[in-house]
Amino acid sequence: MLGTAAGARYDVTAIAQPFVRHLSVATGESAFFSARRGDETICLIREDGSFPIRSHVLSEGTRFPLGVASAGLAILAYLPATEVDDYLARNDLTRTFGPQHAAEAVRERLAKTRQAGYAVNPGLIVEGSWGMGAAVFGVGERPRWALSLTGIEQRFGDTRRAELGKLLLRTAHELTKSLERR
Repeated sequence: MLGTAAGARYDVTAIAQPFVRHLSVATGESAFFSARRGDETICLIREDGSFPIRSHVLSEGTRFPLGVASAGLAILAYLPATEVDDYLARNDLTRTFGPQHAAEAVRERLAKTRQAGYAVNPGLIVEGSWGMGAAVFGVGERPRWALSLTGIEQRFGDTRRAELGKLLLRTAHELTKSLERR
């Protein structure tokens, strides 16, 4: 009962919805807002863009382990190194998601995410379905949520990826500030 009452007072999805819609309208891609729940992310909001071909890898309620989809990769990249090490030591992502999710491969993507500021999933869950994500921070500057985009590989070339990354980072920063004010 207390959780329900608190949730009504602090519904992050109501705050995040306009940001997700902005991403989908601005890019034409499907946009998402996901939350960290333990060792996973769960998609809370999906907003389809205008481009007629969509990736349906992610929808409301879909869960992925951290480090698999772009949202979880973005969140994992900004956790303290000891938490990342502990997480990768206790989770074998290769059993379900294949050798491209071995700990060293995930570590390489985490380093690239930190360098760029945003995560890229180049069709590692479903071939041809790309994703990009940016962390949204909460109290103590900890990554608690992520904004992400998905679409077909042909729409995620180098130049457009750089543009989408800048937009994701700017929007994630604005959402972080909005959540701080609440």
